Amino acid sequence: MKDKTIDYILRATWQAISRMYNEEASKYGATMATGFALLSIDKDKGTPSTALGPKMGMEATSLTRTLKSMEDKGLVFRKKNPDDGRGVLIYLTEFGKEKRDLSKNTVLKFNETVKQHITDEKLQHFIEVSEIINELIQEKNIFNQPEKNKNDIAINQKNNQ
Repeated sequence: MKDKTIDYILRATWQAISRMYNEEASKYGATMATGFALLSIDKDKGTPSTALGPKMGMEATSLTRTLKSMEDKGLVFRKKNPDDGRGVLIYLTEFGKEKRDLSKNTVLKFNETVKQHITDEKLQHFIEVSEIINELIQEKNIFNQPEKNKNDIAINQKNNQ
């Protein structure tokens, strides 16, 4: 395959971003997952532990490990949920709030740097394309389509060239 596929471009870009954030986080003894968790926890009201996994797109076992590490470092603490005795709320410590601000500034710096190199119009197109891709995936419109006629595919490919 000569041309790069859309998924290749997205994957390679995300891996580069992930490496960049992990390199930056390692300067502070943290990881990208820790920074993302800090940003996902409500700094005033706490966040139910069951809501964090879906919010972050993390599997339960990875999230458990991340939260345990964060607790060990004094970034978060757990409390029983007063509204649901079975649930647990995750709260940021003062130290966690400081590190949350650091994570927030890191993300904002990345955003500002990218915005300095990309026009508003191109950024808007990127956002639109990303939203369409997400909708296609969420609505399961990628692999659950009826097979198209080979002639239709050839015509579409010719028109897109």
